[in-house]
Parts: sequence; C-alpha cells; structure tokens
Amino acid sequence: MKLKQANSGSEVDERLAALMTNGNAIRVVTSAVEGTIGPKGLDTMLLGSSGEVIITNDGVTILDKMDVDHPAARMLINVARAQQAEIGDGTTTATIMAGGLVGEGVNQVIRGVPIARVIEGIRHGVALALEQIKDRAKHIFDIQDPILHRIAMIAGREYSDIAQLVIKAAGLIGIEKLRESSFKLSEIIFSQEGAENEVFMGVIVDKQRLNQDMPVKSSQAKVLVIDDALEPEEIGDEALSTEAGFKRYLELQNEFKTNVHKIVELGVKVVLVDRGVHNSAEEILTDAGIMVIQRVVPEELRRAADHVGARMIKRTGLKKDITNIASSLGLAKNVYEDEKLKHIRMLGGAGKPMATILVGAATKEVVGERQRIAKDAASSVQAAVKGGYVPGGGSIEIAISRDIAKTRDAVKGMAAYGVDCVIHALRRPLAQIVENAGYNPLEKVEDVIAAHANQNKDSLGIDCDTGEVIDMMTLGVVDPTTVKLHAVKAAGEVAIAILRIDTIIKKKEE
Repeated sequence: MKLKQANSGSEVDERLAALMTNGNAIRVVTSAVEGTIGPKGLDTMLLGSSGEVIITNDGVTILDKMDVDHPAARMLINVARAQQAEIGDGTTTATIMAGGLVGEGVNQVIRGVPIARVIEGIRHGVALALEQIKDRAKHIFDIQDPILHRIAMIAGREYSDIAQLVIKAAGLIGIEKLRESSFKLSEIIFSQEGAENEVFMGVIVDKQRLNQDMPVKSSQAKVLVIDDALEPEEIGDEALSTEAGFKRYLELQNEFKTNVHKIVELGVKVVLVDRGVHNSAEEILTDAGIMVIQRVVPEELRRAADHVGARMIKRTGLKKDITNIASSLGLAKNVYEDEKLKHIRMLGGAGKPMATILVGAATKEVVGERQRIAKDAASSVQAAVKGGYVPGGGSIEIAISRDIAKTRDAVKGMAAYGVDCVIHALRRPLAQIVENAGYNPLEKVEDVIAAHANQNKDSLGIDCDTGEVIDMMTLGVVDPTTVKLHAVKAAGEVAIAILRIDTIIKKKEE
C-alpha cells in the first residue's frame, strides 16, 4: 500500500512538474518581448553565431530569431507567427496575453483548481471577450478618415514619414482594393539603403540587367515573363556519350536558339526569368537590344506579370507558334534600371494597377527594421479598413475585463477561476505598457479600472508621458479590431493547448 501511495504521489508531482516546466518556458518567451510594447518600449538586440546583429522593436522578429528548443515555447512562437501572417501586427499583445493566461492558469492549478475547470473558464472568458470586442468596433467608410493616419503612426512606432507613405499608398489603391482578402498592402513595401521615401504606381524588381550591354530603359515595352529557366532541355551525361544522344543534344540546342529568336521576332523589349539564362540566349537577346532580368524571386515575378498583364509561361511554351506566344505578352509604358539603387522599375502596366512604397534608409543596418516598421503600419491600416478599430493603449482590454468580471458569479463552480485567468490576461497589456513607461503597473491599472467605473467610458488609459488617466480616443491611440480579435483568440488557443499537456514523454527515434 505504501508503495502505491508513493507512486501515486510521484505521478501527481510529475504532472505538476510538466505544467510548471511549460509555464516557465512560456514566461521566458514572454519576457523576451514584453519590454518592447507601448510608446516607451525599448529595442532588443539579437546576436547571431557569426556575429550578425539585429536591433529591433518588432515582437515577431524577436520571437522568430530566438534560439528556442522547448516545445511549449515553440508553440507560443508559432502563434505569434500565425498572428503576423494573418494580420501583420499584434504579435506582442498576443504573446503577453498568452503568457498571462498560462501563468495564471498554472497558479490556479497549484491552488488546487482542477485543470479541466480552468480550461472551461478560459474558453468561456475568451468567447465573451471576442463578443465584446466586436460590439465595440467603430468602422471606417472613407479612406481619408484621419484616424487611419493615427493607426499608421502607432503601428509605425511614431515614424511620421513612414505613416505618410502608407496613407498615400492606401489612397492611391482605394478602399475597395484594401478590403480584398487576396491583397496585402504590406507586400508592396521595399526598403533600400540610400533611397528616398517614395510612393509610385508601378512595381520594383529587385534585380539588375543581365549584362551592361543591354538597354537601361525601354518605353512601350512588350514584356515576356518566363516562370522557368531560359535554357535548352537537358540530356543526361550517359545519353550524351552516345552518338544518338549527342545528335539529340545538337537538335535541342538548335531548337532552343530558334525559340529564342521568336522572342526577337515578336518585338519583345523586356524578358523576366524565374531562373538562369543560357549563354546563347543571352547573346541573341543582347544583340537584339532586349533587357533581360534573371533569377527574379517568385513574388516579384508574379507582381510584375500582374501589373503588365502578362501570362507567365514555361520554356516549353516557346515551342508554340508566334501567335500563341504573343497572347501571353504584357505591356509597360516604361521599364528602366535605377542604376543607383540597383533595381528595375516597371511603370504604367497594362494589367492590374499597382502601387509601390519605397522606404529609404540611411544605412544598411536599419534597412530591415525600417521595412518591418512600414509593413506593420501598412498591415494595421488595412486591418482597420477591413474590420474597424477600437481604443488602444490597453484600454479596451480593461473595459472588457470589467464586463467579464461582472459575469463571473454566473459561472458554475470552479470554472470561475478560469474566467479569472482571462481577466488577469486582459489587464496584462496595459500593465506592461505603463511599466515600460516607468510607472507602477498595479497602481496605474487600478487607476484606470476606477476611472472606467466612474466615467462609464471604455476608452480610458494612461498617458505614458504624464502618467495621468486619459481618453485614448482623444489622444488618437486606437488599434485595428481584427488585431485585437486575433490576439485574444490566439492567446486563448495556445494557453489551452499548453495547459492541457499532462505529461511530457521523450519520443523514441524512428
């Protein structure tokens, strides 16, 4: 009997140890990004094994570049990546709330609350939070609404030049295009050392001409886009060693040159190629005065094809007759190489109108960070156009936590302790924002809760310059609704998944 009791106790201790281990891993990940949130948030320096350095305030970049082995920590990082992929912003908020849910959930289990009841309460609280956020959303009907500039400024970390670029591009693109699910404003952003800030209608291909003897620019240019290598079909070494194989090799070489000459006959002025270009093709096209750009990344190749109205073809497509090939060509009013910035610009395409945001950077060290900031700003602006906005600065989470707290008594049994976890997690963003600003988070959170109750306003937060309670809407501090919705939903899902882990077993090697 004693042996059984010992084993039973050991099993309980082991399961609690698994929960504690996972909770500690989540706490480490959360601490890596929590210092960056809010207007007074600081930067993080990431050091690579070969000496490379990244200095950033971007939560998903920090999480993505962290050297992490713990499976629970990787789960949280994957949630941040999903938030970035889906919305493009709010990763730090999602991480902090997930950390708050897990941490408080562990505390409740240690106190004796069954894990099933904690999870039940978290599900209930998260569902209520999502409903409350949707109910409080304010919508945007005009692309010129000044609130969009504030959203760009906040997500763009108060870089006014970047915010202006994003708003200008949004105006050029229009509200209907921004609402399309397949379009992402953040994908039109480029950042280059030495460039001037610029927004223009057209696309950038971040490559140079294949050689310097090709023309630098072309107008009213027919454009051919090859989603393949511009090279002859290959023959294996073994087949090439035979007389029949060598004969076939010569046939393929001649056929390839004939196909390349079709490009010249069609009057094509610009050729974009996904992969490499054979020497014979380069020579023929150079002599014909055609600009060739090789090894174009797939995303840029697709954007260029869409803009000029070209249908991408494979190299085998060049075997078809000239009339068929001609139907796949696009057209651009101007194509030229910016020799200073070392990229190709394609303007006035006959296909889909497209805008490009070019963000300048003084040095190569800040190019990546400037681009990340601009992408965050663009993602937030588009998210607000799609789903509206709510008060920011942690204020909306405080309001929702108060409403959920009022319903706590109606929750059956010990699931109420799981609801407490959600209330705690919703108050974490404001607590961390004011802590990063140098104030006591306990004091300031209670000040805001009291102000919400006294003034019956759900937009009250803390001015990080003065420490005073202020209306975030008056201050112009707002967040896209979808950012908040996805952050709360993602935090709840990962917290439940981690809290459900009862035992950790090392898997044998297959």
